[in-house]
Amino acid sequence: MSSPVWHPYAHLKTQTPAPRVVGGSGAHLELESGERLLDATCSWWCMIHGYGHPRLVAAIREQAGTLCHVMLGGLTHGPADQLARELVRITPDGLDHVFYSDSGSVGMEVAMKMALQYQVLTGYPSKRRMLSLMKAYHGDTTGCMAVCDPEEGMHSLFAGLLPSHHFAPAPTAPFDGSPAQVGADLDALRHVLERHHDEIAALLMEPLLQAAGGLNMTSPDYLRGARALCDEFGVLLVFDEVATGFGRTGKLFAADHAGVTPDIMVLSKGLTGGYLGHAATLATDRVHAAFIGDSAQHAFMHGPTFMGNPLACRVALESLRVFEEEDYLAKIATLNQTLRRELLDDRALNAHPAVADVRVLGATAVIETPTADALAGVASFARKHGVWLRPFGRWLYTMPAYITSPSEMTQITDVMKAWFSESRYR
Repeated sequence: MSSPVWHPYAHLKTQTPAPRVVGGSGAHLELESGERLLDATCSWWCMIHGYGHPRLVAAIREQAGTLCHVMLGGLTHGPADQLARELVRITPDGLDHVFYSDSGSVGMEVAMKMALQYQVLTGYPSKRRMLSLMKAYHGDTTGCMAVCDPEEGMHSLFAGLLPSHHFAPAPTAPFDGSPAQVGADLDALRHVLERHHDEIAALLMEPLLQAAGGLNMTSPDYLRGARALCDEFGVLLVFDEVATGFGRTGKLFAADHAGVTPDIMVLSKGLTGGYLGHAATLATDRVHAAFIGDSAQHAFMHGPTFMGNPLACRVALESLRVFEEEDYLAKIATLNQTLRRELLDDRALNAHPAVADVRVLGATAVIETPTADALAGVASFARKHGVWLRPFGRWLYTMPAYITSPSEMTQITDVMKAWFSESRYR
């Protein structure tokens, strides 16, 4: 009997039965079949501590014995207050106010509403559109779909439903791009702002790493230039750090590479170590102060039922403690060294006719192919070698748990490379 579960991003006519997961430990998934698969994607990039981490499991159990949930409307509780203070402490200076929600997409919806309302409250009611980047992905909810790449993104079917926003070209300068390369990207961004700044409330971007849009890796100088342009044109800067936050790019936040503070920052995924759904939208004093007033419009009308859930806040606090106490940034640096050695420095891989590009940043690596057909069957191939890989489109990637050992990381990269050394490619 087939399962009634409707799986995401699946073509119902051709999808294969999903392996049933019965447990997990460390960086491995345990299947009903008895297989142990090394998870190269840490469950859509959120299980940064791996599976079954004893401290995170204990934190959930302890909190469950005290308070599982209470509405944050008109009430508060210790874990919500404590987590907000910790997020203010660890994020870039100036992000001093925390609004909770329950997923990264909703966190971005909050950011967009916050930006628009800020502009209205500060005397710019015409600023009601967003500026996003091509190759962007910000989520699957309706508001977020409207600021995803409208050409290569996955939401073209819904174009008639979505509001119209502005888009700037995706930056092309790599992480270590030259000033001239970055300058060309910023000139393209300036061009859009010069033409449309009077109706743009905020610039939204995934800093340094455009994740689901193709794992595009860009320069910290682009972030600095974007910050200056937003200030020049009266546009808020929103960093979507749902994928990049909590170490994925090699620093705690991608913004840290550039030393800039956005006006609004959105966090999710690694926020709880992946153990429960949760998100936080942080804002500066300048943004927060605009909402202090007497009119009905000064209230921020958003309130997800499970915002600030005590279980999620408590496990997020424990996740942060583990991250800092066990020096996860050093673990990420070790993973980066392995990824660079095994993928970026592999001449045979980079010269392979089915490989268009290889990129590495922090604990992220991607092998880009010219067409999606080049990766057809790679998930089954990897499973036979004890690794769970789930490519999307033309991109075969790994974003592993930070507790992945060097030997486990090499096992993942060996499988990725083995796919391209199959006889059918010779």
